[in-house]
Amino acid sequence: MENNNMKILIGPSSFADQDRAPLVKLENNGYSVLINPFRRKITKEELMELLAEDVHGIIAGLETLDREVLENSHLKVISRCGAGISNVDTSAAKELGIRVYNTPFGPTRAVAELTMGCLLSLIRQVPLMDRSLHDGKWNKLIGRQLKGMKALIIGFGRIGQNVAQLLKAFEVEVMVCDPMFSNKSDVPHVMVNLEDALPQADIISLHASGSEQIIGPRELSLLKRGAFILNAARGEVIDESALADALDSGQVAGAWLDTFNQEPYSGVLKNYQQVILTPHVGSYTAEGRLQMELDAVENLIRGFREAGF
Repeated sequence: MENNNMKILIGPSSFADQDRAPLVKLENNGYSVLINPFRRKITKEELMELLAEDVHGIIAGLETLDREVLENSHLKVISRCGAGISNVDTSAAKELGIRVYNTPFGPTRAVAELTMGCLLSLIRQVPLMDRSLHDGKWNKLIGRQLKGMKALIIGFGRIGQNVAQLLKAFEVEVMVCDPMFSNKSDVPHVMVNLEDALPQADIISLHASGSEQIIGPRELSLLKRGAFILNAARGEVIDESALADALDSGQVAGAWLDTFNQEPYSGVLKNYQQVILTPHVGSYTAEGRLQMELDAVENLIRGFREAGF
């Protein structure tokens, strides 16, 4: 099979918007490129239509690549532009001989820095004062400072580790909850279980992989009153409705979410001034996106080469 007979579907809606180098690399290697025509997350039904007979590779975003989709495709390589692959049925891919890759390094610092930026904005009430001043009002609000706070990081992969490093610079006491680390000596912070840590933490920062719910009504009830919650993981890891209830009661003082159960997001949390919402842009720095996109292209080309195409 020659490269020029291969069509590659580009899933992410903003792929190569800032720099065409990733697309140029694909084209220079003889691949035909099909750009996401919707400029948003592709639905499962749309994806199945786009994965026509001549599409053999995908640069994937968060599209649903489950068994049904994979069995009805002619894919040879899935190259995820991002770290997480919970949207890919990796077992089905293996059975079908589809190679799966991800890009764990590109978004690390970008997500960690955005987490810190939104945390600082949240505890100092920057968005509220900004809106007020834009409306011509001179309202000074009392905030909090990070020094002396306790932070619980849930998920201690690359991003969680970067966030912990940044928090330590602000003299924040860091606790870590991650069952993947069976050897506590591998973690330079206090390892805790979730239930014991929630009543102690001023800040809960979610960076876990996978899409299982971690913070629901019960966990929110265990929180230290007035805690702040940050979610840069998957939208499914937190119960958004229960979070709204916790904001109503004051159990949670404020939150930042970059990911949601349904995207684009139009849910109840839009009504809360103490909540910062960003449209899944954790990796959206020029440097981080370019590195991630180039890595995704390299992985795809390598995947075809190793598969003998």
